[in-house]
Amino acid sequence: MGLDEDALEYHRTDPPGKIEISTTKPTNTQRDLSLAYSPGVAAPCTEIDEDPTDAYQYTAKGNLVGVVSNGSAVLGLGDIGAQASKPVMEGKGVLFKRFADIDVFDIELDEEDPHKFVEAIKMMEPTFGGVNLEDIKAPGCFTIEERLREEIDIPVFHDDQHGTAIISGAALINAADIAGKSLEELEVVFSGAGASAIASARFYESLGVRKENITMCDSSGIITEARAEEGDVNEYKRQFARDLPEGGLADAMEGADVFVGLSIGGIVSQEMVRSMADDPIIFAMANPDPEIGYEEAKEARDDTVIMATGRSDYPNQVNNVLGFPFIFRGALDVRATEINEEMKVACAEALADLARQDVPDAVVKAYGDEPIQYGPDYIIPKPVDPRVLFRVAPAIAEAAMESGAARTELDLEAYEEELEARLGKSREMMRVVLNKAKSDPKTVALAEGENEKMIRAAYQIQEQGIALPILIGDESDIRQTAANLGLDFDPQVADPSVGDYEEYADRLHELRSRKGITRSEAGELIERDTNYFGSVMVEQGDADALLTGLSHHYPSALRPPLQVIGTDEDVDYAAGVYMLTFKNRVIFVADATVNQDPDEEVLAEVTKQTGKLARRFNIEPRAALLSYSNFGSVDNEATRRPRRAASMLQDDPEADFPVDGEMQADTAVVEDILEGTYGFSELEDPANVLVFPNLESGNIGYKLLQRLGGADAIGPMLVGMDEPVHVLQRGDEVKDIVNLAGVAVVDAQKE
Repeated sequence: MGLDEDALEYHRTDPPGKIEISTTKPTNTQRDLSLAYSPGVAAPCTEIDEDPTDAYQYTAKGNLVGVVSNGSAVLGLGDIGAQASKPVMEGKGVLFKRFADIDVFDIELDEEDPHKFVEAIKMMEPTFGGVNLEDIKAPGCFTIEERLREEIDIPVFHDDQHGTAIISGAALINAADIAGKSLEELEVVFSGAGASAIASARFYESLGVRKENITMCDSSGIITEARAEEGDVNEYKRQFARDLPEGGLADAMEGADVFVGLSIGGIVSQEMVRSMADDPIIFAMANPDPEIGYEEAKEARDDTVIMATGRSDYPNQVNNVLGFPFIFRGALDVRATEINEEMKVACAEALADLARQDVPDAVVKAYGDEPIQYGPDYIIPKPVDPRVLFRVAPAIAEAAMESGAARTELDLEAYEEELEARLGKSREMMRVVLNKAKSDPKTVALAEGENEKMIRAAYQIQEQGIALPILIGDESDIRQTAANLGLDFDPQVADPSVGDYEEYADRLHELRSRKGITRSEAGELIERDTNYFGSVMVEQGDADALLTGLSHHYPSALRPPLQVIGTDEDVDYAAGVYMLTFKNRVIFVADATVNQDPDEEVLAEVTKQTGKLARRFNIEPRAALLSYSNFGSVDNEATRRPRRAASMLQDDPEADFPVDGEMQADTAVVEDILEGTYGFSELEDPANVLVFPNLESGNIGYKLLQRLGGADAIGPMLVGMDEPVHVLQRGDEVKDIVNLAGVAVVDAQKE
């Protein structure tokens, strides 16, 4: 099937459309229903009647946006009417929810008269925290937005105007920087004089472009003062009339620094591009076909052509989804009365700044694993970059507070953490650990320091103040890679091949001489194997923690730390633990990486160490030792081991948290089973530490929970070592390295 057929099938699959309403509170019992509706619902109604602002406390108003259209200017389809526009408005709701966790009612009004349209929206003001106007033709859209901003007390935003303006404005900031040109001196030409073009031109002024340097062209050519005096242009176009001779787009583009296309495809030739100033900036944003094709524009000249389009299949996509979800997120969270110019500028500047930062691996993978780095082909962030939420929304909130548009004040540092939590429980849990790490950073040695991911992770670890990273490897290679990546930091490097590390070789020989390693072999291992080097570095106290394993099999990466550092003096066995985060639950799974067939003593030790780890995440542990048997329902050696381990732990004063077993997995995690059938259990609430009977079941279990249960997995985290060591999985992303560095620092703080 083609794209159209696929899209039709996508939309009609049961249930039809793309959105639904779901409940946010329990509705399982008679009491639940009496709270949700009659008679309990009268209480919040009374409170809101006495103080209307309580609607934000007792209803969904504060997280609800109305996406409103009359279908008069839908995408490239034109005036198709209100009902036919509904799939687009539902789609807008999907984007609001997906990128900023904002709920939406889409409202399609069969009304062309701007004044009646305004009156309809005004009557719905009590319902919403904000209104997103969409796909309304000019010049009526200007009238509608202007009146609503004056007459209602919640944020109103016409995305077709301001979304394109803000995102292309962010691109313009960076394009000018790369081209070495100042915004004040740019000569800017617009092709198109509709709502988005006029809003963009106005916004560029707010960024610093001078109005006298903006030339706007409509279908009749350059908008001149002569045409304005003749009444040939409307009042909105008239503000950009210039005292220039009449001419066409080709005349306007000659010598221009910037071309902004918001018109129709194919109207710009290579010759017109060649007539522009050095290193031209071309934003050809007509959809689906730009004013000039990407390759065509690039090939027109020998100097740097910085090109952006509205398409996803070329670099620098000007996509409004980078703006409106996060603008409304920040505006809603401070209960803003409007979305003003200061908030729009803050959005553009935040996006421009984000494009200059290192790009997460997940974003790179989403775009074909091609390198993404600030430059002519990357001047604005990618729409799927999760950092946009907690960079842009706080910038919007701060600008609203500073400009007087906010009705409530936020602690911006705490607010950023709340936003991260919206992206998933795993981010919320990691924020606990990373904040602890930042309170007292430690030195973390990164074996495999020449690896690009390790270098990028070291940059982020240092930039965020999580730890003091030491990259182990060839210093010249590391510094060259950092420079090639455009990372502005001076890494601390330990180069085994050039430094004086004879004492490390002596120490390794001392530790392993009775295991068959000669002094010469110890020297070779220190010089050539960064795992041994890093292990001795930590063992000698020259670093507080070690991360390794990014390019090694787990057992081979674990072997050097076990040989050199070993387990804690009161611990005989290390173990690998994964933290699995679900929407409303966190579970620690052990052992998933180390002990193949543990006896009861190992199981008990693993349980204690995993409980300690849970507390580092501010989770009070409740441990279940798992089996296919419930409390003796099956009796054999396999079921006795977890049963004996549970008994040992219950008698161990160091195990100061609830432990029970053996029990089946559903018994451990389902409250009704635990309380109903096994009310005698030591666990009063479902377990959050699950200890599997062997490595095989642990590894299978965590992967099934991750893949089928939709859990995010953090780890493996190594517990039981004498010094903090964590072994990464091959192929881990930079964020995984950063997260485990945070865990290692908290481990070191405990040491």
